[in-house]
Amino acid sequence: MEKKLLGVIGGMGPEATDYYYNQVIAHTDAPKDQDHIDMVILSHASMPDRTQAILSGDDQDIIKKLVKDAQTLEAMGVSNIAIPCNTSHYFYEKIQAETKATIINMVEESVKFAVNNFEDVHKIGIMATDGTVKARVYHQACEALGVEAMIPSEKRQVEVMSLIYEEIKAGLPGDKKKFNRIYEELVKNGCDVVILACTELSVYKKSHEVSERCLDAMDVLVRESIIRSGAEYKE
Repeated sequence: MEKKLLGVIGGMGPEATDYYYNQVIAHTDAPKDQDHIDMVILSHASMPDRTQAILSGDDQDIIKKLVKDAQTLEAMGVSNIAIPCNTSHYFYEKIQAETKATIINMVEESVKFAVNNFEDVHKIGIMATDGTVKARVYHQACEALGVEAMIPSEKRQVEVMSLIYEEIKAGLPGDKKKFNRIYEELVKNGCDVVILACTELSVYKKSHEVSERCLDAMDVLVRESIIRSGAEYKE
């Protein structure tokens, strides 16, 4: 298959983008340098906070910046664009409408992967930012495939945000007891799979073992990025 140039709108946050890039390298079947995929990574760390933009409704600035980044990558010849940030997918359609490059929809691909690769999936737990939760992007993707999305209780959602913003984004590894409380509540409430729907939780997974019933949306994005770029994916 012909190789295609991949564009990445990153920096949301920087450590998550670093982890994404390393995972693409690790999971590309590449005996030599030339077998890896060519990538253009635009690390836009100064991008406005996605959750704040969604919750406040003041989103024109971030949409403008995301569209400009996508168009910059398109001008550089990319065929596909990956955005390793779940919350930003609230703006997916508005960004996609302004570029001819295909933006990989991490949310839709993750739900599809969960339904197709886990047995008897009826209810999917979502661990995500308040912005992603309010945006209901995972709820919509689940409904489209006939499964139910479930979010943590208000008390546990506070802990999700604390993990993401006060710990992982601050460079800390994340409180395992806190993570487990959230996961166990979702499982107790009938979730067959729990999607780690924030790339900071992907970073958490680097240093903590998580259940086999946890699906990391970042892993799905990595797989799609490699395959769509014309390389071979390896487990």
